[in-house]
Amino acid sequence: MHDTILEARNLTKDFRGFTAVSGLNLNVRRGDIHALIGPNGAGKTTCFNLLTKFLSPTSGKIFLNGADITAATASQVACKGVVRSFQISAVFPELTVLENVRIGLQRNLGTSFHFWKSTSSLRVLNDRAMQLLADVNMDTLADVPAADLPYGRKRALEIATTLSLEPQLMLLDEPTQGMGHEDVYLVTQLIKKVSSGRTVLMVEHNMGVVSSICDRISVMQRGSMLAEGTYDDVSRNADVISAYMGTEARSLTA
Repeated sequence: MHDTILEARNLTKDFRGFTAVSGLNLNVRRGDIHALIGPNGAGKTTCFNLLTKFLSPTSGKIFLNGADITAATASQVACKGVVRSFQISAVFPELTVLENVRIGLQRNLGTSFHFWKSTSSLRVLNDRAMQLLADVNMDTLADVPAADLPYGRKRALEIATTLSLEPQLMLLDEPTQGMGHEDVYLVTQLIKKVSSGRTVLMVEHNMGVVSSICDRISVMQRGSMLAEGTYDDVSRNADVISAYMGTEARSLTA
């Protein structure tokens, strides 16, 4: 039996008369790779922002491991092991690959981020940083400036940095957006690899990615939940096919 790690009950978010998320119910099972999909404007990113407390809900409740986190701040939720990425690649371009991951590890020292500290004072973190880079097949690129990485490798570096925070739940917002076929394959395999021992909730448009690695799929439309189940379940759902229309509908049923 799977138990629930993250739950949203009747989650609603209004913006000055516009309802971006309406009465949403979501259950994410521990250990799953769970996809949140839907047409553009369905409310997926707003939902992510609510779950990670970058936004406060107008109404409804959010539970993490059975505890109510509706009133928690974004930093409090992150400290509980919920870590997210964003649609836009976010690395420190002037720093090396190793230095980027090491920044995420600095909280393990029990003090503030040491941007002003000497390199030698942070060497204690290097072994763990190299292990994380090996997890995403980037240990040979440790000394490369992040600015010199191709886009797919930057996304892989973000995953390594996310792992440095030791999350129990990773939320990935469009992890393969804007990638070519080779980079999509690379990042998809990395997500599958790093999901071992943790839970992943991801917003993703690429149905090839969703069908290949996701255990469950939730489909949003106009701020509400339209369908939920396995890929086979939702790909045959007439309402889902209608919501996607044209090319995307064909990709669901292919």
